[in-house]
Order: sequence, then structure tokens, then C-alpha cells
Amino acid sequence: MDKIRYGIIGFGAQGSSYCNILTGTPAFPGFPAAAIPAHTALGAVCDIDPAKREAVKAKFPEVPVFEDYKEMIASGLVDAVITTVPHYLHHEMAIYAMEHGMHVIGEKPAGVRASDVQKMIDCANAHPEVKFGIMFNQRTNKLYQKIREIVASGELGEIRRSNWIINTWWRPDSYYRQSDWRATWGGEGGGVLVNQAPHQLDLWQWICGTPVEVTSVNINGAHRKIDVENDVTIVTKYANGATGSFITCTHDAIGTDRLEIDFDAGKIVVENSLKATVYRMTKDGNRIDEKFMNDNIGMMELAMLTRSNGGGGLYEIEEFSNNDAWGVQHGTVMANFASHVLFGTDLLAPGADGIMGVRLANASQLSAWTGKTVSYPCDEAEYNAELNKLIAAEGKFPVRD
Repeated sequence: MDKIRYGIIGFGAQGSSYCNILTGTPAFPGFPAAAIPAHTALGAVCDIDPAKREAVKAKFPEVPVFEDYKEMIASGLVDAVITTVPHYLHHEMAIYAMEHGMHVIGEKPAGVRASDVQKMIDCANAHPEVKFGIMFNQRTNKLYQKIREIVASGELGEIRRSNWIINTWWRPDSYYRQSDWRATWGGEGGGVLVNQAPHQLDLWQWICGTPVEVTSVNINGAHRKIDVENDVTIVTKYANGATGSFITCTHDAIGTDRLEIDFDAGKIVVENSLKATVYRMTKDGNRIDEKFMNDNIGMMELAMLTRSNGGGGLYEIEEFSNNDAWGVQHGTVMANFASHVLFGTDLLAPGADGIMGVRLANASQLSAWTGKTVSYPCDEAEYNAELNKLIAAEGKFPVRD
């Protein structure tokens, strides 16, 4: 076997885009097509909606189409599935697939509830013959990979504070009216924390580590006719005393994407996930840290530091960037996963990593619902009970076991 045949479960916006990537089809007329990811092919597509099945047949006439994902898994036409379905179905379908010998890439988020994600992880551990990954395509961004390497190397010392403001995903009310399950507690499991922000929640912890405490202020339906959170401010505390903040919303028409990480001996700033600037503290050609500065820097050098664009010679600057074209990152995850299955290549995004962002989202919600600081991971039973109260009050979907 030299290719992994992917079965796409769900031919919505995301699933159809994956079909385009796996067949080298342009996303829009006039757009260039990305190269088909190495060692991959589109094996089959599944959707319960008859209109979407007809759409698959019209656009990809050579591709087998199924109504039932279980039939697609049993068909022998696919080696791995990607679960582009509503969030509560992610763990259910992934577990079924793995139990029936199928490799799985889970779509983000890994799930709504950390307890459900843990069931997937347990299933993957019980079936080592199959591989389990997650579509964290932002991890393929070489800019973030390099930042992670710098942080892990310790060359800038310990992290003191990290701040990420990410609100470049403005959404109008018409967006939320696309589906009955969209922006509901019972259908989608929340708002921006489970829909738009999972990639950044993953990267934040992938780079900076996991916190020990979470405090959050979340606003439901800010400037929109929805009942779930679409304006979030998270404050985190870490075991070494560092702090962090994560701010996101979907109602800012002029968005910002800026990550800042402050260290003992420097700083990293990322703008729009495209350009990174690394500041390394120096004096007379030697590396120093903030403690040295506090003990030795006088008022004249302070003036140079605060008024000079070059830092008065007290830091060096390195810049690097990333300009991946649309679709490249998703295709890279598919190619990496295929290479992992075929050749044992290390996974960029192991499925087990998906629980970290879900735990942070759960902790944020529980803190906001209760008005208290919560531990990380938070109490899963308490989170699940509070979520079910909201689902029951919403009255559109059954509560979750």
C-alpha cells in the first residue's frame, strides 16, 4: 500500500474542502489548486443529506458515495476517515471507526466535553493497530514550530506571561442561521470556544504549556441573536507563577491576531500568524536577563531602552515569517498522517493532544458559569452537569449522558 484512501464523513463546508484538497480541485473558480497531499487519495464520501450526496456525485463522479458512515467503513474502499460532522458526534464516530480497524483524523475540536475526548483516547490506546490524529493544521505553520523550539530550548528562560488576542473571525447573524445546531448548547456545544478558537487554544498550550488555574468572563450573544458565548476573556495561572490571557470574539469587524510571550531574557511577538519577532536581551555582546537589568541598569540606560526603537543596544532582534497558501496546512496534516500510517513518521498532531484545548474550553466555560476560578483540568462532572442545565433550558436537543 502506497496511499491512504481517506473517507470523508460529512460533505459540508469543511468536508467538501477536504475533498477538493484530496483531488487537487480548486476551492473556487479561478483559484489555483493545491497539490494533492503525498501518499493520499479520496476514497469515498458519506453524508446523510440526499442533496449533499447528489452534490458529491456531480462534482466527483468517480468517488463512491454513502449515506451511512458505518457502511462506508465496512466497504473496504477507505483506510482512514476524517470526521467533519457536528462536534458531539466526533467521539462517537471516531470510536466506532477505530473499533472496526479504521485509522482516524478527528476534526477540531476533538469534542465538546473532555470526558468524551478521553473515551476516544482510551479507545485508541486499546487499539494500537490503528492510528489516531487530529486536524490541528495550524501546527504545520513553520513559524509556530520554530517558536515552540525556541521556548523548549530554554534560551530565553522561563515564560513569565503570555497574551493572545484573536478576533479575526467576524460572524454575522446569518452565519449562525445556517444550521439548526449552529450556536446552540445542545447541538454545537457552545460558540467561539468550540468553533473558531480551538486551533489557537491548542497552539497556546502546545507552545506555552498547560495552566493550573483558569478564570474566565464569557458573554453569551454579545451583539448577536444567539445564546452561546461569542466574547471570551480567559486569565490563566501556571505552576511557575506565570500568567496568561486569551481574548477572542466573533463580533469585531476589524480583527486582531497578536500573540506575545514574555520571558526572563526576551520576548516573542507574533502578528497575524504570519510574522514573528524574537527579542533577545543583550549587553556589550553578552546575553543577559531581566534580573540582571533590574540589578545593573541605571537611569541613563533606562532612558535609552524606553525611548530608542533599537532598545539602546539592550536587545537583539530576529524576524521570520510564514506565508503558506490556503489549503496547504490541511493537506500537510493529511500527508503527515498518511506517512505516519505507512512509514512510521512522527505525527504533528496526535489525537491524544486534542484533549488539552477541550479541557481549557471546559474550564473557561465552567469558570464563567459559576463566577469562580477553577482548576485545570476542571471538574468534569460539574462541567457536564452545568452544560446539561443549559441544554435543558434551551429546549432544542436532549441532554447529554
